[in-house]
Amino acid sequence: MADGKLDSEEAIIAELWAPLAAGFPGAFGLADDCAAITPPSGCDLIVTTDAVIAGVHFFDGEDAGAIAWKALAVNVSDLIAKGATPLAYLMTIALPQAPERAWLEGFVGGLSAAQTTFGCHLAGGDTDRTPGPLSVSITAMGTVPQGRMVHRASARPGDVVLVSGTIGDATLGLALRRNPDFVRRWKLDADASESLIVRQLRPRPHVALADVVRQGATAAMDISDGLVKDFTRLCNAAGVQGRIDATRIPLSPAARTVLSHGGATLVELLTGGEDYEVLMTVAADRVAEVRAMASAVGVTLTEIGSILGAGQGAHVFDADNRVIDFAATGWDHFSTPR
Repeated sequence: MADGKLDSEEAIIAELWAPLAAGFPGAFGLADDCAAITPPSGCDLIVTTDAVIAGVHFFDGEDAGAIAWKALAVNVSDLIAKGATPLAYLMTIALPQAPERAWLEGFVGGLSAAQTTFGCHLAGGDTDRTPGPLSVSITAMGTVPQGRMVHRASARPGDVVLVSGTIGDATLGLALRRNPDFVRRWKLDADASESLIVRQLRPRPHVALADVVRQGATAAMDISDGLVKDFTRLCNAAGVQGRIDATRIPLSPAARTVLSHGGATLVELLTGGEDYEVLMTVAADRVAEVRAMASAVGVTLTEIGSILGAGQGAHVFDADNRVIDFAATGWDHFSTPR
């Protein structure tokens, strides 16, 4: 492509968005006003939406490919936690000015890589200009067999609480991006620091876990605003009380290094957010089976707690079986300082 700006919406659609829709017939090459989406026979269409906004979810001047990847990944994360297989997505992008071709090419590159990784295609959307900051809003769609979506409100007393992957890496990655000198203070090598930053820049929801969630979870949701806050949401939705044991929280080697050098507290990792892991409850007699199913598709599930009796709320217990007090349980758009 030639250098310069793309100041025509039609040119942006034809040259950049349309190739992202090429694998989805119902998108009609983005040449129509609507898409036609037919889920496979016997399946429900599961829909979620989320946005990323400059200055809130990413830094001004962020790498365009990373913005695109994250915009799709945070939506796919919701689908996976419902047991849904990603199918297609709609995207609305609002740009503060006519974009440079090089920036858009980077954005498309990141989006193309993300949709290939997650197994879905662009089906349509809108391209706008805004007087405000850059924002990207995605509505993602996935499929599950009819009636099989896994809800957050269906946890049951006696269930065991499992979590995928590791917790807190993105929180540390964000701190490193804000202050690169932490690499030295935390005594991290290059690989460890890079692993933390990548978790914050390009979250990678476990697409292969969708089938495990659908087959084995009694309830599930993704962890976006912090483990403690999201677990509390799950418990409140189900009308149960929950327990997490802090000593069982899965941490990466890099995160353990940071903790050992006083660079963060476990409380900060449990409330920082942007983990995009799956939090699920499983019947006690199926825990070994479900963990084996996850392992078979390359995902580690860790037992971190249990669902107690009827009630509301969740508590986290330390190594001495004392309840940990949290000043804040996680991210909130209207009360958490930027």
